Formats: sequence, C-alpha cells, structure tokens
Amino acid sequence: MNKFPSKETVERLREEYPQGTRVELVRMNDPFSKLKPGVNGIVDFIDDAGSIFCIWDSGSTLGVVYGEDVVKKLSAEKGGNSL
Repeated sequence: MNKFPSKETVERLREEYPQGTRVELVRMNDPFSKLKPGVNGIVDFIDDAGSIFCIWDSGSTLGVVYGEDVVKKLSAEKGGNSL
C-alpha cells in the first residue's frame, strides 16, 4: 500500500497552500511534538511527499504530514479549508 500522495495531489497542495499562506494547526498525530492545535504559522514549502513545512509562530519549523496531520488555511472566508 502506497502511503505517499500522487504527483497530482502534491501539485494541488502546492497550488492551494503556496509559500506565505497563513495556516492553523488542527491536529498533529505526533505524541512528541510540542505543537498544539490552534498554533498558527506560515507555509514555507511543500516537499515531494506532500508534507507542508511551516514556520510556526511558536518558532518551530516542523512539517505537517499529508494524511496524518490536519491544518486549515486562514482566510477571510468563514472556516477556511482543511488538509
């Protein structure tokens, strides 16, 4: 079973979350991470595995793993979009 997203999915993520996009962490499936839901950050880049690497307001640069963790785009729209 391939856990990695397709090339098309990664491109869609890069279009939806370009560098500089403000996001909020909804859930991180990492018991050792100090990042907690509600922390905001700015997208730095998305790697070929679909992980969204952010510069978090807390100072962390931990990536959000595609299919495991959840972020939502912060926008003027009500609710934003989730990954």
